[in-house]
Amino acid sequence: MILYFSGTGNSAYVAKLTAELIGDEAVDLFEKIRNKDYSPMHSDKPWVVAAPIYCWQLPHVVRDWMMATEFTGSREIYFLMTCGSSVGNAEKYLRRLCDAKGLAFKGCAEIVMPENYIAMFEAPDKEKAERIINAAERSLKKAAGHIKAGEPIPGVKPDIKGKLMSSLVNKIYYPLIVKDKKFYAKDSCSGCGLCADKCPLGNIEFAAGKPKWKGDCTHCMACIAYCPEEAIEYGKASEGKERYICPR
Repeated sequence: MILYFSGTGNSAYVAKLTAELIGDEAVDLFEKIRNKDYSPMHSDKPWVVAAPIYCWQLPHVVRDWMMATEFTGSREIYFLMTCGSSVGNAEKYLRRLCDAKGLAFKGCAEIVMPENYIAMFEAPDKEKAERIINAAERSLKKAAGHIKAGEPIPGVKPDIKGKLMSSLVNKIYYPLIVKDKKFYAKDSCSGCGLCADKCPLGNIEFAAGKPKWKGDCTHCMACIAYCPEEAIEYGKASEGKERYICPR
């Protein structure tokens, strides 16, 4: 069973394509995470988790959901991590998670996909995004081959920067930066409510026809990316930047 968490579609695409390649089912964790549904999950086939890298680790919301959920059946698990550049030293922390859950870590594939984190970086234009996705498919097909054969996925050896990013930077970044106070809606907001529907934490409510963020944000960028009017901004950091939703 392939479990996926996806803000703007990269990991959803990776999960669904992998499901086709290995003959398995892909299950969206959106409702489970949003509703705090920790009911047991069962799979006779090895588990596969497809998720983005948030500050060079598995998103905390996915980690916390996994820690609270019982996994029955297969004890083997693979990870397909989408990222804008690298996964850093994420494997170290994925191994820790697996040890805590009694799961056998079978590898972490680094799948470089188009950047969506416009709170800090630039998203590519549509033409460049397609080129990045085409290259990512080649990496994904190799990883899927390993999974289908029951083989470990070769590890990604982190450099010193990667080790630092996944440890110290992650530890500092979450409490200091991963907040929703800078999100706001411009006058062009139509009040359609799509941002609230797309929020995996149910963190957006409407007041006087405009979105209001309630303080429980994971910086997935779904609200800002899916807004049909491009009316949502993250302070000045997102102004004038391309919005990205996976086109596949």
